[in-house]
Amino acid sequence: MKKIASFTIDHTILPKGLYTSRVDGDCITYDIRTRLPNREEVMENGAIHTLEHLFATYVRNSEFSKDIIYFGPMGCRTGFYFITRDSVSKKDAIELTKAALSFCSDFEGDVPGVSEEECGNYRDHNLEGAKKEAAAMVEILKDWTEEKLIYPSK
Repeated sequence: MKKIASFTIDHTILPKGLYTSRVDGDCITYDIRTRLPNREEVMENGAIHTLEHLFATYVRNSEFSKDIIYFGPMGCRTGFYFITRDSVSKKDAIELTKAALSFCSDFEGDVPGVSEEECGNYRDHNLEGAKKEAAAMVEILKDWTEEKLIYPSK
């Protein structure tokens, strides 16, 4: 079988950050890399789950709501995928990601969608962990530009 695009990225040199992972028609997939792959401990499940709820809620309530396709964790637990339509400019995607992460890092109160009726694993959440993850990425992305969206190469 043909190797999928995400397996062609050199994970031995991949720093934390925000990257354009792929473009499929009018959809752009962004890689929000929160960990140095294979060099740092992975994110904790409860923190990932809570960050997913908070980030997705924020972006789906933003001015770009109709152009948001998906936000969710990578199976390797070293980051998230964020998929938008190409009507969201790369600059706007960066700013939206930063705003969503700021929202998550400062969040207080009841996490949206965390009840048995609303969530498939409502018991596994960690708000403090999610806030810590988000705050770390806010710092990493504070000066991020469109030029930095390209994966590094050797």
